[in-house]
Amino acid sequence: MADACCGTDAPTPAPSAAEPAAPPAAVWHVRELQAAAASGVLLLASFLLPGPWGTAAELAALLVGAVTFVPGTLRGLLKGRLGVGLLMTIAAVGAVALGEYGEAATLAFLFSIAEGLEGYAVARTQHGLRALLDLVPPTATVRRGGRETGVAAVDLRVGDILLVKPGERIATDGIVSSGRSALDTSVVTGESVPAEVGPGAEVFAGCVNGAGALEITVTATAQDNSLARLVHIVHEAQERKGASQRLAQKFAKPLVPGVLVLAALIAALGSFFGDPGVWIERSLVVLVAAAPCAFALSVPVAVVAAIGAASKAGVLVKGGAAVEALGKVNVVALDKTGTLTRNEPQVIDVVPAAGTDRARVLSVAASLEARSEHPLAAAIIAAVAPQALTPGDDVEAVPGNGLTGTVDGARARLGKPGFIEPGALSADVLRLQDVGATVVLVEHERTLLGAIAVRDEIRPEAAEAIKALHGQGIRVVMLTGDNARTAAAIGAVAGIDDVRAELLPQDKAHIVTGLQTQGPVAMVGDGINDAPALATAGAGIAMGAMGSDVAIEAADIALMGEDLRRLPDAIAHTRAARRVFTQNLLMSGGILVALVPLAATGVLGLAAVVASHELAEVLVIGNGIRAGRKKHLPVHPTLRTAHARIPTQSRVAAQPLSTGKVLLPLAGGPFQPGTSSAGQGCGDSCGCCS
Repeated sequence: MADACCGTDAPTPAPSAAEPAAPPAAVWHVRELQAAAASGVLLLASFLLPGPWGTAAELAALLVGAVTFVPGTLRGLLKGRLGVGLLMTIAAVGAVALGEYGEAATLAFLFSIAEGLEGYAVARTQHGLRALLDLVPPTATVRRGGRETGVAAVDLRVGDILLVKPGERIATDGIVSSGRSALDTSVVTGESVPAEVGPGAEVFAGCVNGAGALEITVTATAQDNSLARLVHIVHEAQERKGASQRLAQKFAKPLVPGVLVLAALIAALGSFFGDPGVWIERSLVVLVAAAPCAFALSVPVAVVAAIGAASKAGVLVKGGAAVEALGKVNVVALDKTGTLTRNEPQVIDVVPAAGTDRARVLSVAASLEARSEHPLAAAIIAAVAPQALTPGDDVEAVPGNGLTGTVDGARARLGKPGFIEPGALSADVLRLQDVGATVVLVEHERTLLGAIAVRDEIRPEAAEAIKALHGQGIRVVMLTGDNARTAAAIGAVAGIDDVRAELLPQDKAHIVTGLQTQGPVAMVGDGINDAPALATAGAGIAMGAMGSDVAIEAADIALMGEDLRRLPDAIAHTRAARRVFTQNLLMSGGILVALVPLAATGVLGLAAVVASHELAEVLVIGNGIRAGRKKHLPVHPTLRTAHARIPTQSRVAAQPLSTGKVLLPLAGGPFQPGTSSAGQGCGDSCGCCS
């Protein structure tokens, strides 16, 4: 695969949404890199073999290396595209014409390596889209002609009645016509808290149904549903990125035609006014002098150094284009769930009704949730000491509302406000919802026991990371599929003023596109729903330790571990690396500008030109190694252990509310059973505080 940035070939067409290209299994399976390795072995052999055998090895190394870029260069030339590949090709031809076979082979060897690495990166990126398509079940149950029948998902038609049983994944987009349930919509919104749906609600392909059976009127075919659109958006963004000019190409664009015109003029005018043999030879020396050997090495050497240093500090970067892109950003868009927050809902407060206590509220709630697979069940159960947990009997889900069952021989209910009336706790329910919590009410023996607030807590280091980004002159925007109230609460604590909520994946991608009119944008996310925005952004950044495969593949950079402070560190590092890129390009470009006229006037012969190239390469490599300095990548305590998780027991000072209740602040850990939010014993005799 030719390097699109060098103009050596047409951009590889994106595979269709239904059939993403399979990537090479490993980097050494890439055809271009295999050719580069063979070229390198032959080039090395040429130094060891005597006479004609050495020359034959040089020519073989040249041919093997040239196969990776010359055909694409010629195709690009037919379409009017000029780039570094063309200049490398002509320089190699000129070196051969002058008898410098080793110089020509070296050019082909170096450039074939760059071609192979570029092709491998593109193929691996496209591979992640397969995981999106796997989220659609292969078959679905529909009602046609009054009968239930199984059909392939690709055969679903608009208007079909889709029957979705509890626990099944929805095959395509539609509108609920009958039934109520709670859906896991993390594929679409990224949110861990399930969405309650009923008649008239819009649902999307890939969402997982909860406990209720649903009948859904199909509104989109498998080829045009939300997941198919995600694939299309990501493909379009990747094609656009692959075809965009990178830093080296900006320098090469005016250089290539200028050198070609100059060499032609030297040959033509020199032959007209002087000895054709002398001036044609000089024109060939000019072509060799203009061969971008050091120029071609300028960015790759620095990229290898910068990426190596970053990987040791928990930042995985997918190539030079990603380093360049991240080093330019002045706007960072952040997903909420799993990026700013833990994506692990926790009980943050319990408000008991008059005449009861926290322990009883939690005990009854946990008894019901012990029989439930609801995503909030784990948070409530975790807030109760294991020895105090007694599963309830006859527990049944009321789709879209909550649970009913028997606890200690009496009827009990748990559910959202409206299913259970909050009564005297109405003000507390509103207060908890205002700070972004999901509230469930607990009832036992027809008596309201209290309210439990569950929330996905912000990461302790998030505010520090945002402050560091602001200190770098970067504007920060939060994008989330969550509701506006929760998003505003999280944004306030994190220090983010620009909060965009209730977004679908395509909405995030459109917002990122709009932000790019204000400057280069980086998008940080961890979920499948973030993939279009990650691919659309100039620099897509995935939270790698817990992120989905699709997010990681669609992104340009992955932050390993869960420490968000890696983000400003990575930006500082890539900014420094980009300065080294620029220095190398200016230095190597300056050497080319100096060599060409000296070669054209005969001041420097072929031997001096080749020696100058070697010296330039040494200077470029030496300076490029500086991009590997890690002064911008301090190792935080949370990364000293690989993929270490931030302790869930972290605490900050509690913040009393106007009601007299105490609510654990957003940056704190989960509510601890048997304690107040301030960490003091609540006085209950549950034994949890001991």
